[in-house]
Amino acid sequence: MVQGFPQAGRGQVVGLLGGSFDPPHDGHVHITREALKRFGLDRVWWMVSPGNPLKPRGPAPLAARLAAARAMMRHPRVTVTDIEARLGTRFTAETIAALQAHYPGVRFVWLMGADNLVQFHRWQHWREIMQRVPVGVLARPGERISARLSKAARVYRRDRLSGADLRKLGRASAPAWAYVDLPLSDMSSSAIRAAGRWVPPQGAP
Repeated sequence: MVQGFPQAGRGQVVGLLGGSFDPPHDGHVHITREALKRFGLDRVWWMVSPGNPLKPRGPAPLAARLAAARAMMRHPRVTVTDIEARLGTRFTAETIAALQAHYPGVRFVWLMGADNLVQFHRWQHWREIMQRVPVGVLARPGERISARLSKAARVYRRDRLSGADLRKLGRASAPAWAYVDLPLSDMSSSAIRAAGRWVPPQGAP
């Protein structure tokens, strides 16, 4: 295993929650805990990205966001990592391909909120993502209907798991995806920044 990379054993199912986490908040924690339960995951990695290609403004420094995320998410089966920066990948499809090469035998599941499913077809090589790994979608307030009508949901409508099959998501062969409704708060990183409540930690390691 490369130094600084999170650990995962052959045969384990690891959920990947990527994002800028600028800042991390209770909503991230909630969907992580629910994903562990609903999708039968062994672990979840919070992948704090160097930056989001779809956002014009850069986030707070990576070290500050990592420190805040580690302070927020304390769970024995969750790892906060800067692995994207270590891999040097920019887009999700590249990151997943690199992870599959670095972790043979590990099964990955891409996790995202329903708001991301709405714009998923705008992501670089989004179809490749669907062909590489199962995808778990967790509903956020106000996005339920639009997410279910999204281009990705329509294109892959026959590959959706539901009911008792949700816990089999990590063991399913891609393309496969699942959508769950959660009683989430409407908290978001952008709202926290707009309210001036995000002050990145100083002197973060």
